[in-house]
Amino acid sequence: MNTVIQVKLFDHEHEKDLEVDMNRFLRQIDEDKLIDIKYNVAAIHEEEDEDDQIYCFSAMVIYRA
Repeated sequence: MNTVIQVKLFDHEHEKDLEVDMNRFLRQIDEDKLIDIKYNVAAIHEEEDEDDQIYCFSAMVIYRA
């Protein structure tokens, strides 16, 4: 049986939204097909208000399909 390595990308402004979305996806794949999860957080200053920041929580799930 040939398996293909695939990725699923997630990107949210709030970490809880990322968590919910990823958990929903991870329930759909077999644990033995999961290869890795990469996680990143970026913060950018808001243009209108320098004291305010915009956050970007992102993750990539690498798995076998």
